[in-house]
Amino acid sequence: MPYGLLTGVLVHGALVTLVLVSPRRPAWLAGLAFRVAAAYNEAPFLILLVVLVGAVPGLLDGWDEPAGQTLALVLTLLLVTGLLVVAWRGAQARPVVAAALDEGLGPDWDEGLDPRLREQLDRRPPLARMVVPFVLRPRDVELVRDVPYGDAGRAHLLDLYRHRSRPEGAPVLVHVHAGGYHGGRKSRQSRALLFRLAQRGWVTIAANYRLRPHASFLDHLADLKRVIAWVREHGGEYGADPGTLVLAGGSAGAHMSSIAALTPNVPRCQPGFPEADTSVSAVVGLYGWYGGYYEVGGPTSEAGPLGHDASAAPPFLVAHGDRDTLAHVETARRLVAHLRAGSAEPVVYAELPAGQHTFDLFHSLRFSAVVDGVEAFVENVRTRGGFSRRDGR
Repeated sequence: MPYGLLTGVLVHGALVTLVLVSPRRPAWLAGLAFRVAAAYNEAPFLILLVVLVGAVPGLLDGWDEPAGQTLALVLTLLLVTGLLVVAWRGAQARPVVAAALDEGLGPDWDEGLDPRLREQLDRRPPLARMVVPFVLRPRDVELVRDVPYGDAGRAHLLDLYRHRSRPEGAPVLVHVHAGGYHGGRKSRQSRALLFRLAQRGWVTIAANYRLRPHASFLDHLADLKRVIAWVREHGGEYGADPGTLVLAGGSAGAHMSSIAALTPNVPRCQPGFPEADTSVSAVVGLYGWYGGYYEVGGPTSEAGPLGHDASAAPPFLVAHGDRDTLAHVETARRLVAHLRAGSAEPVVYAELPAGQHTFDLFHSLRFSAVVDGVEAFVENVRTRGGFSRRDGR
């Protein structure tokens, strides 16, 4: 009996089961589920290809024990079925995102916009992308790497993406990476979103920031506001028009972006540059942590988005998986309720079926739908005037 084949099928099967169940407890298992889901939940066709390449030759070989061959075949079929279920659940994100835009922006949100924005929400990504979902920078997108925006060395560097035609007057999206405020870097996450908007004529920016334990909550927040101030001062050198300036981020980055948007032009949050305009046009939160911050306090403290008045909030788009084992979906629901209760601006909430944490690493069925939805959302914001500079600056 080829025990290697059986072992491989059983290991893959256990990981697929973990993705399907997505347990919240114990904490170590929840953490493992999120790490496994980054690949298995978002690239199931690639995993399926790997499984078949490894299993089919072994299944076709002659076996001394017919019962063992039958067992291997049954387990392989169960594994394939599980991966197809994972892929099917990822495909459910597209109608959810489309419905969220209709609910949050109104049924006529696409009037006056490029019809492509509505049409692409109804299209599936190409099959080749589903099987090989790696995100590569397109040829028509130019990267300006490691631009300093402050004096903290590598922590104060940003990457800037723009179309190679270098358009002028480009709207801006700033992405803030995940990592629990103690890890991560600018070049890993939401690349499909950054590249898509750059192809459409936006300037997109991914920035590092100071991390724990050498930085505090206010240090992180000040760094993001410093990026906003840098865009307002220097963005024009790269073709950017900060009249539309959108913040986006995942996990801790979504947490920081939401608080930055709710504290525009607050001097305490931008030490050393209190006169800079740090208001923004909109926020895109992906699998965000919307609680508190370590020793500072909980979600209703100054380190939590619920601790800030939402009456002056810009438009928000919140996309969150209902199986997120790190930042539970209830925290996203509370943020959305807080924003809708206090703000007159649109709040789009897409609760992604079977979505886990960190769903933005691949061109997956799920994240492709989110990227299409975000593009439609930010173009709607831009068409409506950007919502920036509320204080008249």
